[in-house]
Amino acid sequence: MNGLAWARRRRTATRFWSQFRQNKAGVFGLVVLALFVLTALLAPLLTADNALSVTRPPGSPLDGPSADFPLGTDRSGRSMIDLLIWGSRVSLTVGFWATFISIAFGTLFGILAGHFGGWGSSLLMRVTDWFLVMPSLVLGVTLAAVLGRSLTTIIVAIGVTSWPTTARLVRAQTLAVEARPYIERAKALGGGHLHVMSNHVLPNVMPIVLAQTTLTVGSAILLESTFAFLGLGDPTTASWGATIQAARDVGAVSSRMWWYILPPGFAIVLVVLAFTLVGRAIEGVLNPKLRERR
Repeated sequence: MNGLAWARRRRTATRFWSQFRQNKAGVFGLVVLALFVLTALLAPLLTADNALSVTRPPGSPLDGPSADFPLGTDRSGRSMIDLLIWGSRVSLTVGFWATFISIAFGTLFGILAGHFGGWGSSLLMRVTDWFLVMPSLVLGVTLAAVLGRSLTTIIVAIGVTSWPTTARLVRAQTLAVEARPYIERAKALGGGHLHVMSNHVLPNVMPIVLAQTTLTVGSAILLESTFAFLGLGDPTTASWGATIQAARDVGAVSSRMWWYILPPGFAIVLVVLAFTLVGRAIEGVLNPKLRERR
């Protein structure tokens, strides 16, 4: 039985990849993401030991592009390339952890609300609506005042304010799954709530959760950059948003120090675009109606 299940999963994965690679934009986004992830993982090997040091930096402050520093240096004399490499590590870490919190809460609340219904479902949806209208920036400022400026604060702020969209999507899909005849048969054969939700509902909502995950990561990275730019992040951490904020402080725009402000901004745009392209491609594979429109 396990052999048949694994064979079926392999066929499904093969069919999924065959359809996914037909979307050239999705493949481009996947390649870009693979490069960013690989760069983040190899950051300690790609940079020198003193790459992030402000007491013994490798270069002079605010030097323009040169042979030693192709993208120049920041206000502390650190290489902009090194800051971009370590910034990818920070931004992706925050993006993935914030997305994990968001997707976990959204999937749990969505399935519970769709499965049980009644006043409990209404209560969960009202809580969802409350978080849906709560501005992430306001919560981030509040948490920073209480918990202090750190990556944990940013992760929590993004995670607890971005799950309502997932919850509503999962609830709608759960209601559609619960209306199918095999759910009634499962209940008639003695299947309890946990059995129905874990064995029948969850596998059927996972495609939409997967597509939502890729889109949420991009949004989380963009929010992390916004928080860092506003000074709510860890001041000792080299992130793309913090680099742009430092560039603003030294007047990089008015001084035409393009190498200080453009590279981190371009990196943010590129990684968010890549996640969006991958998410749309996955959504197109999993949703036959979208394939028919193309």
